[in-house]
Amino acid sequence: MNTRLRHDAIIRILRRNGTVTIAALAETVGASRRTVLRDIAALREQGFVIHSEAGRGGGLQLDPQSMQTSSRLGVTEVFALLISVAAMRATRSLPFADLADSGLAKIEKGLPSEKVRDLRRLLDCLYVGQVSPLQDLTDVGRVGADLLPAFETAFLERLHLRFQYRDAKGIEIFREVEPQAMLILPPLWYLVGWDPARGDFRHFRMDRITCPGIMEGRPFRRRHVPFESDVCPFSALPQ
Repeated sequence: MNTRLRHDAIIRILRRNGTVTIAALAETVGASRRTVLRDIAALREQGFVIHSEAGRGGGLQLDPQSMQTSSRLGVTEVFALLISVAAMRATRSLPFADLADSGLAKIEKGLPSEKVRDLRRLLDCLYVGQVSPLQDLTDVGRVGADLLPAFETAFLERLHLRFQYRDAKGIEIFREVEPQAMLILPPLWYLVGWDPARGDFRHFRMDRITCPGIMEGRPFRRRHVPFESDVCPFSALPQ
């Protein structure tokens, strides 16, 4: 269990059980006592008020008033919510648009300033349009859950991204690109990257990308991506 999942599990346990000992938490989450103590310290730094009571019958207690869901959301999670709403809006299938926008605005308002800055930098790379009626959609697959976290690092730190790609003929090959934009043409999602080997932009369907990896120490510069006239930046969508 990674750190984030362990933190979430600890909060759930404290909410359900009221008072829990360190030993019980360690056994439940499958970690050492020392690790759980570090987790508790980290959760307190995030704003959770966790009381500790020594002696028989004592343990840890979570103050329910201290739970701040929005502040615990990561940049990637909020970005995923925003692009999901953007995709639905592009297909004109967002019947409760005002409520969705209001909820997202509240989430963004509750984020720390550094997360807001990173979120806006990611949104600057997001473009939305409509898929061509001639596009073959019979082979659309699922997008891997590991893509967006890798994209977050690559876009924010401007590092080369390496991944395995399966083309339209089913041939798989490793590609290395400078990620420049994300393009949503529902139901298709694309990574737009500058391919140094070919000296040009390339569009990669996200459902055909696997095994993404960051190339450390390989920064690149932001480039202007030429899109079709019916594609607009996320910021131009009606809010």
